[in-house]
Amino acid sequence: MATEIPDDEPIVLFDGVCNLCHGFVQFLVPRDTDEQFYFASLQSDVGQKLLADHGLADHDLESVVLIEGEDYYVKSGAVIRIAQLLGGVYRLLGPSRFLPRRLRNWAYDLVAKHRYRLFGQKEQCMMPTGNVQERILE
Repeated sequence: MATEIPDDEPIVLFDGVCNLCHGFVQFLVPRDTDEQFYFASLQSDVGQKLLADHGLADHDLESVVLIEGEDYYVKSGAVIRIAQLLGGVYRLLGPSRFLPRRLRNWAYDLVAKHRYRLFGQKEQCMMPTGNVQERILE
């Protein structure tokens, strides 16, 4: 596991006990062929520090957050930006950023609100395996 927070690589913060969020990370890892993304759970010390550093500590975030240098993306904006960074066919999600944010986040929030009931949750944060282990920040 990585102990230094990279300044120049995108960091995906996710709900570490959510099965849907865990599935999103598991989906992302094999498609991130450049191994550009680092990961941290929202509940971790690193996640809390990154949220605080970007002025998000007081927000009730239970969503995917992308930290990219000084910039950050939350909810649907994070998913769209991650897709753009992945490239390839995933870039096709990019034009959806022109939909009203309110509409995008309404759909995102609807899934997020019911994610534990629909997908379940873990008792503790996921334990990474393989090459992703080196990109989990602790």
